[in-house]
Amino acid sequence: MRDGIYELRASCRRVQYRMLYFFQEGTAVLSHGLTKEDEVPDVEIERAIRNMKACQKSPTDHTYEE
Repeated sequence: MRDGIYELRASCRRVQYRMLYFFQEGTAVLSHGLTKEDEVPDVEIERAIRNMKACQKSPTDHTYEE
């Protein structure tokens, strides 16, 4: 999309979903999802960019390991 944010589309029972994600050290990281509109609103892309920056700043705070 822009600034390192990508989009994955999926559908389930006639509802279109969009998942916004980015890459962190070779791993795809899901930022968040939303239902389909004509295009992804800028506010959602900005949200994904904020999430990406937070993850880059402190990766261990945003990583789950058992």
